[in-house]
Amino acid sequence: MPGFEHHVFVCQNSRPEGAPRPSCTVDGKSELFTELQQRTKAAGLAGRVRINKAGCLDQCEHGPTVVVYPEAVWYGGVTAADAAEIVEEHLVNGRPVERLRIADSCLNAKTCPHRA
Repeated sequence: MPGFEHHVFVCQNSRPEGAPRPSCTVDGKSELFTELQQRTKAAGLAGRVRINKAGCLDQCEHGPTVVVYPEAVWYGGVTAADAAEIVEEHLVNGRPVERLRIADSCLNAKTCPHRA
């Protein structure tokens, strides 16, 4: 079996209320993950694109976070309503959704306007 064209990781990390950093989900579940899976299948990408749950991707201030490989495109503030656009634009047409991208200057940065 050939490798996947895209591998998509969806953060499912959940922290207790009052934690110093935010969580991507409240309860470790998300409509976003389910919506991405369903949209991917509906687009005929089953077997070519893999949607996986991920633990903390360490971009908590940008959550909910999604990363798409092999391009290493990081998306932040993603909602279930954004899933159709990610699938159609990025996974089908190869164009990352710029409005959702986390700026390279914010990825793993100690000083980012989004960090608390």
